[in-house]
Amino acid sequence: MDPRHLKRIRIIQNLYALSFNNKTVDLPYPKELETEKILAKLDKIDRAIERYASRYPLDKIARVDLAILRMSIYDLIYLNETPKKVVIDEAVLLAKELSGEKSYAFVNAILGKIVGHEKS
Repeated sequence: MDPRHLKRIRIIQNLYALSFNNKTVDLPYPKELETEKILAKLDKIDRAIERYASRYPLDKIARVDLAILRMSIYDLIYLNETPKKVVIDEAVLLAKELSGEKSYAFVNAILGKIVGHEKS
């Protein structure tokens, strides 16, 4: 499996674990540097999620989906190293692998709105 994909899975697992308790917890994997960077921007990332998923309060979004969205929005807004289409495709793939049956459509819709808004 692609090492970048495995790294993204570890980041999602860490974000997921932290979503239960914002204090220091035993994470399934050592914190990736990206996890720390995402946490530093978490307020802004969460505001973007609230804006583009206004019908879904953060506490009602599945925690795995929330972790995927947080990582992907960080990639889209702050990193700009990976093409936006690739970030969205990877997020959809991760949602299919790690989350519920229809989660990929939700993740795709939110990320698509963000990218569409950036273009306009």
